[in-house]
Amino acid sequence: MSELHNTRIVLVRRPEGEPQDDDFEIQSLPIPPLAEGEILIQVVWLSLDPYMRGRMSDRKSYAPPTVLGEPVTAEATGVVAASRSERWHQGDTVCVRSGWQSYVVTRGDDPEVTAVDAKAHPLSSYLGVLGMPGRTAYFGLLRVGKPRAGETVVVSAAAGAVGSAVGQIAKLLGCRAVGVAGGPVKCRYVTSELGFDACVDYKAGNLEADLAAACPDGIDVYFENVGGAVARAVAPLLNPGARVPICGFVSAYNAPDMTQVETPFDVFGSLPDPPEHRFFLVFDYAAEYPEANAKLAEWVAQGKLKYRETVAHGIENTVAAFRGLLRGKNLGKQLVAVAKEP
Repeated sequence: MSELHNTRIVLVRRPEGEPQDDDFEIQSLPIPPLAEGEILIQVVWLSLDPYMRGRMSDRKSYAPPTVLGEPVTAEATGVVAASRSERWHQGDTVCVRSGWQSYVVTRGDDPEVTAVDAKAHPLSSYLGVLGMPGRTAYFGLLRVGKPRAGETVVVSAAAGAVGSAVGQIAKLLGCRAVGVAGGPVKCRYVTSELGFDACVDYKAGNLEADLAAACPDGIDVYFENVGGAVARAVAPLLNPGARVPICGFVSAYNAPDMTQVETPFDVFGSLPDPPEHRFFLVFDYAAEYPEANAKLAEWVAQGKLKYRETVAHGIENTVAAFRGLLRGKNLGKQLVAVAKEP
C-alpha cells in the first residue's frame, strides 16, 4: 500500500471569475495503510459538472464550499483496489464521492459508496445518463416541469448531459422538444441524433426571433440550465400556467459578483403573470432514485435515451477540461479518464 501514491487536485485559492491554473495545486501523497473497516478505491472515471464552480466560492449556497487545501468536490466511478471491509471486495466496481483525485480511502459503510454493474453498462455512464445528470433531468422535468402530452418543452444547454436527457424524455412523454445550444454542430446533434423537434443556436445572433419561430404555440415548460439571454428570450413566450424548473444558470457562474447578476428568478419573477418557477435539487428525490435508475436504464437499453461523452485523458488535465465545460466546449457529459477500465 505504501508504494501507491494518490494524485489529487486541491483548491488553494478561490477563483475570481474563470478558474485559473494557480487556483489549484496538484499533489502526490503516499496512501497510508488501511484501517479496519476501510476500503481503497481507484478512480477510473471522474465527473465534471457546472455545480463545482459554485462550490469553489465561499458565498452562501445549498452546500458548503470546498475547503481550501482539499480536493474539489466530485463524483467518480472506480474499482475497489483493497479492502478491510466485509461489505466490499477487491475488484468491486463502485460509484463514490471522491473529489478530484486518483484514489479514495473511505469507510466500507460510507453511504456515498454504491455498487454499479460494469457488465450491464459502461462505468462512465453511471456519472452521466445513468447517474446524477440523468436523475436531475428525470426529476426536474417530471416532478417540477410536470409536462403533458402535446405541450412544448424548451431546454437550454440542450447538448449537455442534463439538457440532452430532458429533451429526449420530453419526447417520450409526447411533448414537442425544443433545445437551445451553442453552434451548428451542437444543434445538429440535438435534432439529428437526439430527436428534438428543433434546436435554436443562441450564437447565431437571432435568439429571440429563432426561438419564437421554433415555438409557434408558445412554451409550456422551460428547463433552465443557462440563465442570461436565453432566460430573457424565453420569458415572453411562456404560456399561462407554464412551469420553469431551475436546475442552474451556468452563464453567471464565473461572475465576479453574483449579487450583480440578473438571475432566472429576477427574469421570471418580474413578469406580469409569473410562471411557476423554482430551483430544485436532485437530492430532494433521493428516496425515489430506484425508480429513476430503473427507468433511465430501460430507456438506454431500448435505444430511446441516447448520450455522448467528452473525455479528457489524465487527471492532470482536469482543470483545463473544467474550464472547457464552463465555456460550453463539451458535447454531452464531460469526464476525465483517470485510469483504465477494469
